[in-house]
Amino acid sequence: MASHDAEKLDPVVAAQPVLATSASSSDGDPGKAELGTVRLNDDQFTPVVDVDLAFHKKAIRKVDYWLVGFYSAVYIFRVIDSGNYSNAAIINLEAGTGIKAQLNLNASQWAWTLSIFSYSYLVFEPSNTLLLKIFRPSRWMFCLIFFWGAAACSSAAAQNFAGMMGARFAIGAAEAGFYPAVLYHMAFWYKPAELPNRIALFYSVGQLSSALSGLLAYAVSFMDGLQGISGWRWLFIIEGLPALVLAFVALFWLPDYPDTAKFLTEEERAYLTGRVGKRAPTSWGKNWDWSAVKKLLMDPTFWTFNVYWIGHGIGGFGIGYALPTVIYELGFTSTANSQLMNIPPYVATFLFLNGLGYLLQRNIIRPWTTAVGIAVTIIVCYIVLFTVSNSVVKYVFLIIAVSCAGSAYPVIWPERMRALEGTVSSGVGIGFTNAMAQFSGIAGPRIYSTVFGPSYHVSYGICLVFLVVDITALLLSWFLVQRKDKRVAALVDE
Repeated sequence: MASHDAEKLDPVVAAQPVLATSASSSDGDPGKAELGTVRLNDDQFTPVVDVDLAFHKKAIRKVDYWLVGFYSAVYIFRVIDSGNYSNAAIINLEAGTGIKAQLNLNASQWAWTLSIFSYSYLVFEPSNTLLLKIFRPSRWMFCLIFFWGAAACSSAAAQNFAGMMGARFAIGAAEAGFYPAVLYHMAFWYKPAELPNRIALFYSVGQLSSALSGLLAYAVSFMDGLQGISGWRWLFIIEGLPALVLAFVALFWLPDYPDTAKFLTEEERAYLTGRVGKRAPTSWGKNWDWSAVKKLLMDPTFWTFNVYWIGHGIGGFGIGYALPTVIYELGFTSTANSQLMNIPPYVATFLFLNGLGYLLQRNIIRPWTTAVGIAVTIIVCYIVLFTVSNSVVKYVFLIIAVSCAGSAYPVIWPERMRALEGTVSSGVGIGFTNAMAQFSGIAGPRIYSTVFGPSYHVSYGICLVFLVVDITALLLSWFLVQRKDKRVAALVDE
């Protein structure tokens, strides 16, 4: 590996104090780090610091507690907020106090209240990542978390179609920035190679909360009529309250950037600042740069990744928006027990995704081949669902399909983020790409409309078409990213 002077680094990175250790430090203590020099890894354009491994692990562990731990806790309630609306469709259905009956919603209106959530995501998600940079992560996360909690609680007061549409749009507008903003925030702290298992854990906890949302909906169904309030209204009130508390935790304790984090020591801040490399976003990077946006739009991977996100969102992930109803219409359970049967698919997703994250982090499997394998498996599952009539077999393959669908995005996210360069490009690229997944929320409720049940042959057929698009865009993205890597490697060798 070639050696370079610090002056050849980004001028801001070069100006940061960094840590170096050798077999023994100046005072003879091998475990103690000292201020020293930086080396540049030409292969990855990443500053590499000779630092004690124990010191490195301690610093990263502190970051993990907040960025992975706190965000995972918040994501549990974020997913419950958005996901439990599907569960609300069948709460107390037999008693005549369900949400559709009380709000006089027909099939079309119900589909609209489901999908309006995703329209607000499409509008607000692309810009939210940059707003995190403008207002600082702690402040922006406070705004997002607090307002989605307030909107979720307020949706319990809806009295008609228009009221629920307004509440759902407000929830989507507030929640829109959370997931891409978390990934963007992580990009300030972690190298791409460090992201797979962290994104897998963060995302899988959200999938597990989808199982918890089914359990919560089951429990809340027995609160129907308590204090004169319907079960589905209790559901929205209970799920929104934790977000109001977590918002203030984010405001006062969430760290913004490595160079300003108060929970780090001075040495840890010096080590972590600029560690992720020149191509990663930084706290001192511009909030907006038209040239960076133009370069992003001219990058073919920007478009191929977006097509993949749309194809998988509709073809693979769309079934999640109607899963409670699909399971109920398999015909071997009551509505209350159907809530419990929503749990196994998401528990399976949690286990499967964390297993993949572990294997990816250790380079036992590769993200691109894993993503292709996931898409192929979902196609096989839909073919079985399309052709088999046995309810038990269909339920088993639903579990497999949901597990694979929930794992695809986290597997490929590190590669998507690695293909982005700089603060503005990363912000716009992450936000825009994740917004494309919201087409699943727009198309999913209509593709899986009850008019196609209980067989859902039309639904599975439509999804198969989008999964073909999914694989095509994925393979093209793989080719383009590899070609770009070879060009960068050739420039380094010159």
